[in-house]
Amino acid sequence: MTDTQDFASTPGAASHGHGPFIASIDQGTTSSRCIVFDRDGRIVAVDQKEHEQIFPKPGWVEHDGAEIWANVQEVTDGAIAKAGITGADVKAIGITNQRETTLLWDRNTGEPVHNALVWQDTRTDALCKELGRNVGPDRFRRETGLPLASYFAGPKIRWLLDNVDGLRARAEAGEILFGTMDSWVIWNLTGGPDGGVHVTDVTNASRTMLMNLATLDWDERILASMDIPAAVLPKIRSSAEVYGTAAGGALAGVPVASALGDQQAALFGQTCFAKGEAKSTYGTGTFLLMNTGSAPVNSYNGLLTTVGYRIGDQAPVYALEGSIAVTGSLVQWMRDQMGLINSAAEIETLASSVEDNGGAYVVPAFSGLFAPYWRADARGVIAGLTRYVTKAHIARAVLEATAWQTREIVDAMTKDSGVELTALKVDGGMTSNNLLMQTISDVLDAPVVRPMVAETTALGAAYAAGLAVGFWPDTDALRANWRRAAEWTPRMEADVRDREYKNWLKAVERTMGWIEDEE
Repeated sequence: MTDTQDFASTPGAASHGHGPFIASIDQGTTSSRCIVFDRDGRIVAVDQKEHEQIFPKPGWVEHDGAEIWANVQEVTDGAIAKAGITGADVKAIGITNQRETTLLWDRNTGEPVHNALVWQDTRTDALCKELGRNVGPDRFRRETGLPLASYFAGPKIRWLLDNVDGLRARAEAGEILFGTMDSWVIWNLTGGPDGGVHVTDVTNASRTMLMNLATLDWDERILASMDIPAAVLPKIRSSAEVYGTAAGGALAGVPVASALGDQQAALFGQTCFAKGEAKSTYGTGTFLLMNTGSAPVNSYNGLLTTVGYRIGDQAPVYALEGSIAVTGSLVQWMRDQMGLINSAAEIETLASSVEDNGGAYVVPAFSGLFAPYWRADARGVIAGLTRYVTKAHIARAVLEATAWQTREIVDAMTKDSGVELTALKVDGGMTSNNLLMQTISDVLDAPVVRPMVAETTALGAAYAAGLAVGFWPDTDALRANWRRAAEWTPRMEADVRDREYKNWLKAVERTMGWIEDEE
């Protein structure tokens, strides 16, 4: 199994003379980037800038909306300059963004009324419990596909309306606009206070807890329950259509033609256009999304139901989403807290020096277990220790933890949807670990495929924008564009897989109930 070199991610690898191009703005949690793609979906230029992470209190996380917009303008102009092209060479702009991060701003001045509340921010915990009333976290799940959790945007809007002086009155008077980062960027890009377009797309709207998955419109009953005035909300549009044109900067006059939340953008960039196709992004944590087709699938196994994407006036495509809290961060823990390795890359060498895990299992429930358990009372364990176990066995067990957690989410998806996983397309930093990728293929008993262009999130936004303006004719053309850099196929015997999975599940059980009556 040899990997081909990923030349596509080297800026300047493509010839600049062969326009036209699509520009993709990726407004992420820690930085904003602009990537210019050519017709083959290859990277021509990238510019990137980090923004400040603001922590006013433990558990509170904020971003400065004005700083983010300034950075977006800077990286957009920067990427165009680096590509050696002009706005005339760019056919469309696509937007992808950190999801759920919530901003309110003054429609007349364009000034944010408060810092953005970031998706990681937990200040709405108590409010979410209160909103659950006697029903609990599933109060709005049937309509929205989401449990009541501090993660989502709706309760964050309510918190701002309740806690910023005079804001509720201004909001009810129609002076205030709400947006997730896609809306904020598009509004500013298309003119801001001077004619800016106030829209969001179905994927981002599906993370507010305010959109009804069946109607793809704001749910009046939920707005009333959360006490949020409809006047602040953007118009919900598809993920691939022209919302407006850029009003200034290097891209003035270019159509703004797509918006997708980052995980959905990765699903699109990985060309998971058929039911049962799934992608998994392996970073600090891991997000696994499976295309479930044209009907939303309710989850009874701890997953989220979300909109995958919608192209123009075509029927929407839904997805199930499972998140794993700790994957890449477990390797960082091995390095920084345990000192068992000096660099993240070293774990593969160490783990490869032994044949198996030596009977040891690591379950990284550092802050409880996420999907499919949702147990806040769990804490991490290393189980099955004997004198035989070395640090190399622990390293191997650490990689296996990511594989088994992936398997549990895939099993939950199969149970919920009745759709068997055909193959798993992977992206993110951890995919450079070949042993991990082979292990995932072994425990899933399915092929694992890594694409040539690792920047699947930005690519997904570019693809959707290109479809909207006819730069690419249809999704078949995008599939043809998608190139495999590496593929791993299962090599594990079925009886070994079953035995190891059983042991893993036993280790998971040992994590539960560690924290007693947390209340």
